[in-house]
Amino acid sequence: MQGLKMVLNMIDLTTLEGKDTPGKVKQMCYKAQHLHDSYPGLPTVAAVCVYPSMVGVARKELRSNTVKIASVSTAFPSGQAPMSVKLEDTRFAVSEGADEIDMVISRGKFLAGEYNFVFDEIAAIKEACGKARLKVILETGELSTLDNVRRASDIAIHAGADFIKTSTGKIQPAATMQVTYTMLMAIRDHYDRTGIMIGMKPAGGISTSKLALHNLVMVKEVLGDQWLSNEWFRFGASSLANDVLMQIMKTETGVYQSPDYFSMD
Repeated sequence: MQGLKMVLNMIDLTTLEGKDTPGKVKQMCYKAQHLHDSYPGLPTVAAVCVYPSMVGVARKELRSNTVKIASVSTAFPSGQAPMSVKLEDTRFAVSEGADEIDMVISRGKFLAGEYNFVFDEIAAIKEACGKARLKVILETGELSTLDNVRRASDIAIHAGADFIKTSTGKIQPAATMQVTYTMLMAIRDHYDRTGIMIGMKPAGGISTSKLALHNLVMVKEVLGDQWLSNEWFRFGASSLANDVLMQIMKTETGVYQSPDYFSMD
């Protein structure tokens, strides 16, 4: 139960679809603060994650300071836009009230060996974030090898990332255990050298309580207990919260739950 509640409190509840509406974002913000009112004492999620155009809607709806607002930027999910557009995308999201920015790197530049371009891009977006924390999405499903995942992780960390994140959720494979482990090792090596903590966010494909708990065990074994909070570890997910709620209610009541008992958004 402790692990399940910890997972709930680490979720970035996400909607990143072309069909997103203010109504859907409002409903998601309500759910973020009221996961299952018939069971008192549940934590909130860590954050809601939306497009920049929906940050203002989320800011008006969220009453709790415990739930952050995250916004994707830099021409998410492709990253195929001029630097000026990426910077404006980021500044707009921050001006609308985003607490955190989830940017995508230019995977084409990375795969072409233009590592300095990727470094400079991340550093520029970090500066544009101001006080907002920066999560750098590597889109590991497009990086082909674990060696590339490690190199991209190191570049992002040294360029100023507060978090490194596996995926946009639009490309498969996404947050596999092997990829997440590789990124956790990059964080650990950096911490061993500098004493500076970097956060981790696996996203895409983590939709069950069992897989989420597997990830928490891996974080504990590789990085230690101090990473087991939503300040340093997040899950990017849209459906994980409901599965965790189902498992919590099954544990409490002894009765299997139906997905119909929980709100979809």
